[in-house]
Amino acid sequence: MKPTLYVLAAGMGSRYGGLKQLDPVGPGGETIMDYSIYDAVRAGFGKVVFVIRKDFEQDFREKVLSKYIDLIPTEVVFQSVDSLPEGYTVPEGRTKPWGTNHAIMMAHGIINEPFAVINADDFYGRDAFEVIARELSQEKKPGEYCMVGFRVGNTVTENGTVSRGVCTVKDGHLDTVVERKSIGYDADHEIVFKDENDTIQTLDPNTPVSMNLWGFTPDYLDHSVSEFRKFLDENGTSLTAEYFIPTVVDTLVHRGDAKVKMLDTTSKWFGVTYAEDRPMVVERLAALHREGQYPTPLLSK
Repeated sequence: MKPTLYVLAAGMGSRYGGLKQLDPVGPGGETIMDYSIYDAVRAGFGKVVFVIRKDFEQDFREKVLSKYIDLIPTEVVFQSVDSLPEGYTVPEGRTKPWGTNHAIMMAHGIINEPFAVINADDFYGRDAFEVIARELSQEKKPGEYCMVGFRVGNTVTENGTVSRGVCTVKDGHLDTVVERKSIGYDADHEIVFKDENDTIQTLDPNTPVSMNLWGFTPDYLDHSVSEFRKFLDENGTSLTAEYFIPTVVDTLVHRGDAKVKMLDTTSKWFGVTYAEDRPMVVERLAALHREGQYPTPLLSK
């Protein structure tokens, strides 16, 4: 059975100031998401499921899905702040959805095969898709997950701070993963972040981090639903708390319900976190086309 690709595309891109998912950055007007779909098709994925906002549906179908009709089967699911289990309500004043793992939950009952998760606005590269597709195409038991790790030094920007799942690895498997916010350069150009006590900590540039390129078996969706209830019991009145993928994965690993194989890749990650990142992304993609790694246009009929 071919694995499915699950694309997290519900975010507005508030730091960037627009719908990053539709920004043409390739030499033929391609979006970053176009490269992910192109690479996923070549790697052997059998279907793509997108999670988006409901109010974005018409534009998404017209401007995005129409490009993939002849490439690969697609489906759409929706994330909203009121997508909650029975018995829970949205706290007054809360407007944003509940984070990346809440977005994954929207595929519960839709995806029944091993699947990879990606961000819509990150460029992961051909090798990363090939590595994770090959792993997910093997016979898997429930709880046998994987992730592609990237070095944190290759994932930060000069233009602001980012959030990353900071990982430790033991015997080729994920040992811990902690979502860290405000990762960026300090005045000495060292990579730092604020811990839970708002203390500045330093990160080695080679520290592995999650860029939300995860591989799961379908049982992860069941775990996500049950863990979300626990999350809401503790955070259900919060206007800002988010239900992150690394938090759920770390819980399952330490409870013994899952093992996460760390996959290596030669791919170089890049993305548009801030508007100032865009020129760099445009030039890197143009270079990949000049080198012959991608055709121009990318999605020619």
